Amino acid sequence: MDFSIKAFSTKNGISQHKTGCVVVGVYDNGKLSAEAKALDDKGALTAAMKSGDITGKSGSTLLLHSSAGSARRVLLAGLGAEGGATDRNFIAAAQAIARALSTLGCADALLALPLDAAGGRDANWGLRTLVTSLRESVFRSDALKSKRDESKSGVKKITIAVAEARQADAKRVLTQSVALANGTDLAKTLGNLPPNICTPTYLATTAKQLAKEFKLSIDVLDRKQLEALKMGSFLSVTNGSEQPPKFIVLKHLGGKAKDAPVVLVGKGITFDTGGISLKPGAGMDEMKYDMCGAASVLGTFRAIAEMQLKLNVIGVIPACENMPSGRASRPGDIVTSMSGQTIEILNTDAEGRLVLCDALTYVERFKPAAVIDIATLTGACVTALGHHNSGLFTRHDDAHDALAIELLSAGKAANDTAWRMPIEESYQEQLKSNFADIANIGGPPGGSITAACFLERFTRKYAWAHLDIAGTAWKSGVAKGSTGRPVPLLTNFLIGRAGK
Repeated sequence: MDFSIKAFSTKNGISQHKTGCVVVGVYDNGKLSAEAKALDDKGALTAAMKSGDITGKSGSTLLLHSSAGSARRVLLAGLGAEGGATDRNFIAAAQAIARALSTLGCADALLALPLDAAGGRDANWGLRTLVTSLRESVFRSDALKSKRDESKSGVKKITIAVAEARQADAKRVLTQSVALANGTDLAKTLGNLPPNICTPTYLATTAKQLAKEFKLSIDVLDRKQLEALKMGSFLSVTNGSEQPPKFIVLKHLGGKAKDAPVVLVGKGITFDTGGISLKPGAGMDEMKYDMCGAASVLGTFRAIAEMQLKLNVIGVIPACENMPSGRASRPGDIVTSMSGQTIEILNTDAEGRLVLCDALTYVERFKPAAVIDIATLTGACVTALGHHNSGLFTRHDDAHDALAIELLSAGKAANDTAWRMPIEESYQEQLKSNFADIANIGGPPGGSITAACFLERFTRKYAWAHLDIAGTAWKSGVAKGSTGRPVPLLTNFLIGRAGK
C-alpha cells in the first residue's frame, strides 16, 4: 500500500481531485464534516444522511456510487459525535474505512477527513492512526500456506488530504508512520513464524540483515563467548536444546557520539516448553510467541532506522530455546549469574528472568541513559491486566517516576497502552532462598510483581523499566496471531527522546 500527502486549498479543492474513491467523514447528529460539505454541491451526501442509510455512528460506512466532484465513488465514514469524538471513535472509524477500501475495485482513494476529530488529539495523531489502521488491514500471515488467496480487489494507493499550511509536517509524520508500520509488520511476521524456522540463529540472521540494509553495527555472541562472560544463568536455560544460543547486540548510533544510549533488551525464547517443569500440552504451540520481546526490539530498530532517528539506541537480545533433555537444568539447581549473584532454580518454566538477568548485567558497559526490557514474562500479568495493557514496572523514585510517565504517555499516544504496577521491597521477601542469593520464583501471589523484582536486582546501576507483554504480544482463538506490540509504544518513546 502506497501513501502520499496532498495539500488542498480553497482554489484547489478536493472536489477537483480525480480518484476512484473519496472518503469523507459524517457525524452522528446528521451533519457533514467540512470536507463532505465541499463535495455536496448536488446535495447527494445530505440526502444520504437524511435517508437513514448511515447514522454517523463511529465505525459505520456507506458507499455511494454516484459521482461527487471528480471522484467515481464516495465513502461516508461515521466519526461519532461532532466535537466529542474519542480516541476509540476515531480508531473505529479508521478501521472501518480500512475494511471498506479493501473490498473496492478501484486502485486509488483520497482520504479527506478531519484528522483532529478526536478530542484532545491533534492531526498528527489522526494521520498516524489512519496509516497504521490501513496497514494493519493488509497484513498477511499466510506466507507458508501452499495455496494463498490472492485478492485482486482493494485500494493500493492512498492519498491523504491536508491543508497547505500542514503539508510539510504531515509528510514528516507520514514518513514516521510508514516506518512504524514496517517495524510492526516485522515484529508480527517474526512472532507468527513457527519455531522450527524462527530459531535463535534465524533471529540473529534477521538482525544481520537489518544491520546490512540500514548500516547498523552488530555483534552476535556464541556459546564460547557467553561462557567467557560467565553468563551462567542464561546458559542454564539453553542447556537442554540442540539449537545454539545467540546473544545479539544491535546498535543504531544516530545521536551524538557522547550521548548515552537508550538500551532495549528483548527476551528471545524462540520456543518455551517449560523445560523439566514441562508446560501442559494444550496451547503449548503458542509458546513460539515467547520471543515477541526480541521481535519487538527488531521491529523497533526497523522503524527507527528507516526514519533515521537522531538518537543512540542499542538493542540486546538473549536468544535460545527452553527444552527438556538430559542436559537441561533441573528444579533445585543453583547457577551463578554474570553479576555473581547465585540463583536457585525452583521452576525451569520461569526461564525468561534467567536469560534477562545476564543481559541486564551485560548492558552496564554501555552506561545507558535508560534501559527497557521487554518480555512475555508471566501469565500472572495476563491475570492482572488482561489483554488490553502491557504491565509496566519501575522503581519508585523521582527519576523512575519520570521514566514511567514517558513510557505511559508514549503508549497512549501510539494506541499501545501500558499500566504501571508496583515494585516494593516487601515483595522481595518472596524471592528468598535458603541455599542461594535469590530464588527464581516467589510463588503465585503477585507473580508478575515478584518476576519484576527479580529483574530489578540486576539493574541498580542505571535507570530501568520492565514491560511484561504476556497479555498483549499475541492473540488466541479465531484472531490468533502476533500483534506487533509494543513496537508502537517503544518507537513513539524513542521519537520523543530524540525530540522529533
